Amino acid sequence: MSTFQATGTRVGEPTALTAVVWVRLTAAATRKPGTLAELEGACPGVAGRVRVRYGTREDLRGAQATPWVSVTEATDFTHHFELKNLKPGMRYFYASESDGSEVRGAFQTAPREKAPSDFRFCVMTCQGYPDRGHADGHAIYPAMQALQPAFACLTGDLVYYDNDPPRAETAQLARYHWERMFSLPRLLAFNKSVGTYWLKDDHDTLNDDTWPSKSMGSFTFAEGQKIFRQQAPLSNGPSYRTFRWGRDLQIWLTEGRDFRSPNTMPDGLEKTILGKTQKEWLKRTLRESTATWKVLISPTPLVGPDRAKKNDNHSNVGFQHEGDELRAWFKANVPSNFFVICGDRHWQYHSVHPETGLNEFSVGAASDEHAAGTPGEDKRYHKFHRVKGGFLSVTVKGPTILFEHRDIYGTVVYTYQQS
Repeated sequence: MSTFQATGTRVGEPTALTAVVWVRLTAAATRKPGTLAELEGACPGVAGRVRVRYGTREDLRGAQATPWVSVTEATDFTHHFELKNLKPGMRYFYASESDGSEVRGAFQTAPREKAPSDFRFCVMTCQGYPDRGHADGHAIYPAMQALQPAFACLTGDLVYYDNDPPRAETAQLARYHWERMFSLPRLLAFNKSVGTYWLKDDHDTLNDDTWPSKSMGSFTFAEGQKIFRQQAPLSNGPSYRTFRWGRDLQIWLTEGRDFRSPNTMPDGLEKTILGKTQKEWLKRTLRESTATWKVLISPTPLVGPDRAKKNDNHSNVGFQHEGDELRAWFKANVPSNFFVICGDRHWQYHSVHPETGLNEFSVGAASDEHAAGTPGEDKRYHKFHRVKGGFLSVTVKGPTILFEHRDIYGTVVYTYQQS
């Protein structure tokens, strides 16, 4: 029986020596047409076998091949191929092969730790399906791809289980949200061709402002955690990670849902978003880093400011104790070469915390239709403030780092550079 790959491939967690290639087998070659009532965009999975061939030649001559692997319903017909012993700073090409289909793509490995950094990466967040702005997917994807980024970070709210119909009150409907979103042509083209790092937030774990032990219908927080790991090209290990890109850049990806206290808990010493182990890891690895530039990529803000009614992140009063602790620690330990990039908020900004000087760049929503919700410009914080969709690009060239807020088509709307 022929098998297909209607949800494409995804390459994740690239390092100097490793990468993860995500594959999923489907019963049909393309997404299901039709209407919402007919689950338009569905890509039912199918059991079968798959392998990946990969190498540094585009024609894959002399390519290495993984063993054939069988996939079943137990993993939603997905498999994560962990490629090892790669060469640093190289463009790799690959083919995901099944009995009846092939998807070709490419990715870049990180340079050696002591190699000077000279590249660009992109960061995006908050993509609603009804708000995508084009039948083929969000305009930011071809705009990011045109910049030829070394990698991209997807910082959460990649699907909206609770806001975009049908409401995902079962695990089956949750998986449908992933099938529908990531079988869009623009997303297929981007994800097979750019190495990525994935974070989850509330809407792609369960529902708005969620925390462990919650549920929505029969769909549980724990099922949401499991499904995210199935759908994202992640390696095994903690959901918080750090990656080095040459001499000049190190990024940290924090986890904001798995270890948090309930939002309803009174604020104080014990209330946390990061949890003790992750917070100790973050401080230790930041101290140990020798990178010229250190960038924390967070699913939610640390600076803001945010809406007064929100109570879900470190810029809110509900988590002020831990927020104050972190901002003060950053000022004392990584004062001048450290930046925060955050997702979650549906407007773009560059904020500087008035007391600690911490710089934060909010990516903004993935489409203009999805942009909203800001409390307005606040001159005490904002160097830049814009209520439109878009993404952030960051260029690292040795002792210089350049942050560029871009609109959905890739046009630069704000820049900040530091040397």
